[in-house]
Amino acid sequence: MTSEFPRVPGARQPGTRRSGKRNGPQTPVPGTPADVTPEADPYEVARSIVLRQLSMAPRSRHQLHSKLLERGVSDGVAQEILDRYEEVQLIDDAEFARMWVRSRAQTRSLARSAIRRELADKGIAAELADEALSQRTDEDERAAAAELVRRKVRPLADPGDRGAQDKQVRRLVGMLSRKGYSPSIAFSIVKDVLAEQ
Repeated sequence: MTSEFPRVPGARQPGTRRSGKRNGPQTPVPGTPADVTPEADPYEVARSIVLRQLSMAPRSRHQLHSKLLERGVSDGVAQEILDRYEEVQLIDDAEFARMWVRSRAQTRSLARSAIRRELADKGIAAELADEALSQRTDEDERAAAAELVRRKVRPLADPGDRGAQDKQVRRLVGMLSRKGYSPSIAFSIVKDVLAEQ
């Protein structure tokens, strides 16, 4: 690498300066779409992009790698920078996966199957996903789904209207299915909750 690691984001580095003209050309800010120029230090650019992404939200290595390539950073430079950030534990896919599972289960009441698909989309290895998903038990999942159904149940104008009852069951089962629950489990949970009402 051509410079020390890491550098403070936003700090002006030696050899870079803004033009003296108010509206004249300026040195590209590392991490912006126009930053990969012949004059730019590719490692500094990559570091700035990664730090900016991590300051906004946790990211998996795969997400950061995709962002670096999208911004014109070469694969070799991207891999070197990401390896280094993994060494200092600023990138940790295992911790990212655990945090993602907790967040998606609590805020969206997603089933483990849906969360597993999301983790795969973010490039998380299957073994790391399995380890993270082990935080959630069948009982946790069922309790979260039942609570969601309780919040979504609407009183029927005519409790004896069989057609309205069936429509409500289909709506609630469909909602759970979209969150990754199997139809049989979704129906069982909806049936139990409605029996409580």
